[in-house]
Formats: sequence, structure tokens, C-alpha cells
Amino acid sequence: MTKSLSKTWLVSIIILMAGITGFFYINHSERPVEIRKITPPKLELKHLGKKILCHRPMRHGSPSFSVNRLGKKYIADNFGHGGSGWTLAPGAAGYVIEVLQREAGSELAKDSEITIVGAGAIGLFTALELVSQGYTNIKIIAEKFDGLTSHNAGGLIAPVSMDNEPELQKVVNKIGIDAYRFFAKVAKGEHPVIKAGAVIVPTYFETREESGLEPYVGVVMQPAKDVTLDFGNGTKRPMIVYDDGIFVDTGLLMQSLRQALEGKVTFKQQKITDFNQIESQFIFNCTGLGARDLSKDDKVVPVQGHLIMLKDQNVQDLQHMILVYFKEGKTKSGFKVKRSFYIFPKKLLGSPQNDVGVIGGTFIEGADETTPNEEEFFIMLQGVKDFYGIK
Repeated sequence: MTKSLSKTWLVSIIILMAGITGFFYINHSERPVEIRKITPPKLELKHLGKKILCHRPMRHGSPSFSVNRLGKKYIADNFGHGGSGWTLAPGAAGYVIEVLQREAGSELAKDSEITIVGAGAIGLFTALELVSQGYTNIKIIAEKFDGLTSHNAGGLIAPVSMDNEPELQKVVNKIGIDAYRFFAKVAKGEHPVIKAGAVIVPTYFETREESGLEPYVGVVMQPAKDVTLDFGNGTKRPMIVYDDGIFVDTGLLMQSLRQALEGKVTFKQQKITDFNQIESQFIFNCTGLGARDLSKDDKVVPVQGHLIMLKDQNVQDLQHMILVYFKEGKTKSGFKVKRSFYIFPKKLLGSPQNDVGVIGGTFIEGADETTPNEEEFFIMLQGVKDFYGIK
């Protein structure tokens, strides 16, 4: 009798516990998802500005962060970052400088003559880091200093358009985390030299995996949240958001970097085709696509991108970033294309206050200036309209 009663009570307790567990599970699974209302940009013809074609320098296998010897010269490579040049630039500069310091040892002194080849984001961040470490004899040589891919880039801080071998991914993640810390200081007004060019904004993706930012979570970023975007026209999209995403206004930050370096480094306009043209013992190769010829590195390829600047927008409606990936396809000229949609609050320097926003984009490996794939601008624009539900 007692045993039977005990069994009855035990079964009752198990059922009760199962019911409580089920109750909590159901409540968790049915927790309402936050709805965020976002006003789509104006996409009529009169609101479309400059079309921009850019070519990202991607290196198969990973960016080159190595140091090589050429006679008595040390050549420190820092190129091939694909669409993640801005995402990695500050961290990559520090990492490659450390590699050179280990390789060169006491040969590298604070007053050693150092030449940086390339004046994009990678080159300028390398110079900034060297200056911050007390090096005093720095020269930047470049074929040109304006209108570079670094000026035209969108400005999303997330690792995209890269081709990394698994064993190097940990290094790339660390570099990205260090870079995030740099941009966060700028965005919060805490950087001692760079005072403008980075802003913290909500950043939306379709999945956490596609963001590439999950290695940053718990280190420098908060976890993503599940949300639904409501565009106010009957179209809603399930997304995830990192509320501490970082947008870099690339033109403005390039200007800030140049101003911070004025008087501290020497700038020289010259096309370098051979390292023997440079007398310095210590050389940083930050030439991007130019490294294919300068370093004889056939792993470096262009990845073409299409962007359209927006005009006469409501500035407050564009204080966020979105990146979603569409289906792959082929261009009319036969190139494989990875199509996507992104929107960032980018401005061109000197443009009117309400001329804000850029939409993109494409990732076309191997395409260059001779194969512009102009039809992709139209395809991209239609994809953007479809995403927002704009007729």
C-alpha cells in the first residue's frame, strides 16, 4: 500500500515537472519578436546619384601578412583583404608591424627609414600605427592618393568577400577584433587622434552565420537579436540585428587619417613597379591589386562591386545598415556573380546634407575595368526594390 502510494506520488511529480518544463518551453518559443519599423529609402530615378564601380583586392587563401627578404631589404606584405579592407585595416597594420619587428629584431630602429607602398586604408593605417609607436622616418609612396577603392568602399565593419584557409581564420578573427576596438574608440570619441569617420548603428543580416561577426560576440560585441523589420507598406522581413554594429564613413575617415599623418610622414606620388626603386631597408607592401604585379602574386584577383549613391533622402531614416545575400548567377559577359543588397549611411565628401546613403552590391571575382558589367546596376536596383516591397 505504501509502495503503491509512493509510486503514485512519484508519477504525479514527474508529470507535474514535465508540465512545468513544457510551460517554460512554450513560453520561450512563443516569446514575441521585436518589430522595428524602417522607412525604405527613396529609389525613384531623381533620388539616384553617382554610380560607382570598385574593385576589391582579394587574395585566395587569405590576405598576405608575411615578411620576406630581398637582399638586405625586409618586405612586409599587407594586402589581399577582399571586401574586408576597412574591417581589418587597423588590426592588420598592428599585426604585420609585429611580424616585421620579430623578423628584423635590432635592425629596425625608431629612426630607420621605412617606406609604405600604397595609400589606401591599409597603407594609411600602417603609417598611423608606426607613428603611434614612435617611428620617425616614414614615407608613403603611391601612384595616386585620391579616388581609391578605400574612398569608394561602403563601410560595413564585417568580414565579407574573403577567401580564408581554415588554419588562418583565427588570425583573421583576432585582427578583426582589434580593428573593431579601434573603430569603437573613434565612434565613442575616445581615440586620441582620429575624431571622425565611425558611427555605431544597428546592423541587420538574415542570419548570424552570414554576418561573419559571431567570433566577435562576447569579446567586443553583444549577441545578435531576432527582430522583424516592418517597412510600412505591407512587407515585413525576419532579420537578426547587432545593435553595436559599426559603420565607417570611408571618405571622411580617409580624410581624417591623411590629416593625422600630415607633418609626421612624407608623401610621394610615384608608381612603383619594382622594390629596387626604393632605397629603404624596410618596406610595407600595401598595394592591394597592385601586389599581383609588384609581388608576382597570382593569388591576388579583383572582386568587382557595383554601388549607387542616393540623393535627397531623409537622413534620420538611414541610420542603420542592412546586408542580405541573393542568389548567385552569371553576368552577360560570363562572370560568376554573387548578388547582394546592402545599404549604409555613406556620404560623398562635399555632398549636400541630404545626399546620404549608398546601395549595393555585387561580388564578381575576376572582373576589372575592361569588363564593367553595367547591367548589374539595374539588376541590383530591382533586387533592392523587391526586398523592400516597392512596386
